[in-house]
Amino acid sequence: MDHRLLGRTGVHVSPLCLGAMNLGGPTPEAEGIRLVHAAMDAGINLIDTADVYHDGASETVVGKALADRREKVVLATKVHGRTGPGPNDLGNSRLHIMRACEASLRRLGTDYIDLYQVHRPSPQIPIDETLGALTDLVRAGKVRYVGCSTHPAWMVMEALAASDRHGLARYVSEQPPYNLLDRRIENELVPLALRYGLALIPWAPLAQGVLAGRYQADGALPGDSRAARQPGSIYAERVTVRGIEAGARFATLAAAHGRTPGQLALLWCKDQPGVTAPIVGPRTREQLDDVLPVLEMSLSGEERAACDTINGPGGVLVNFHNTAPWMKTPIV
Repeated sequence: MDHRLLGRTGVHVSPLCLGAMNLGGPTPEAEGIRLVHAAMDAGINLIDTADVYHDGASETVVGKALADRREKVVLATKVHGRTGPGPNDLGNSRLHIMRACEASLRRLGTDYIDLYQVHRPSPQIPIDETLGALTDLVRAGKVRYVGCSTHPAWMVMEALAASDRHGLARYVSEQPPYNLLDRRIENELVPLALRYGLALIPWAPLAQGVLAGRYQADGALPGDSRAARQPGSIYAERVTVRGIEAGARFATLAAAHGRTPGQLALLWCKDQPGVTAPIVGPRTREQLDDVLPVLEMSLSGEERAACDTINGPGGVLVNFHNTAPWMKTPIV
């Protein structure tokens, strides 16, 4: 397995990242701990969670799983989302960032966070306030590196420029939605990342299971799927007829190349230009075991060209930016 550098840092990470969004929710604590250990045993050393996943329960499970092996991983979490009823219990203000970081450290059972990411933009808050708070956390030793998630390319560039101008901590990574059904980041964000040495850690590389063959043409939702558990949610909006049809074509393509659909979807994302480590967020051990072989796979030119026939470079079939109010591109 070839490790990759985390952006312009000297930190080496595995080419897959374990996402912990299911832990402490549909995946019970004991099973979640076993998933973390299995992923680490297979060579994954980058683990990603967030303070809002199941009201902090995900961070708690990850912390317990790492109780005796903290130094073996690059631990990432996020700040931004609502953590309480008050007007200052969300966003990217200094006040919220400082409070949220302390709470995450307690739940994770650690003295420091390796990668602290701004989960979403707060357009009304000046970027220098956000970066100033993150810089103080780095200088205090509570955070090693900082990054962002689901930001438009222009906001990432604004943050990089502000860091250079004011001598503040610099984003080393961005975590965008990216899969074969939504390739819009290739138009601006990927070129930016390549030019400025920014790591890309994509979420939803399996298109929420659509590319893994979980959804059938009759429209029936698997009872254990996120779309079925949360009808009317952003997750349900991503399961469309157009996407399911593309997923069926993709499954046929994967079989022709001797891969499972989940493996090829993740492999395609892993080996795209600019990508450091796509996030795989299994709910079960079976789901994890299906994709672990991708750690040592390489995408062939033939496979890359075949995938482009499903959705070409920069194109979009399903909207995975529907958690980002700034994304105005319509899906027709």
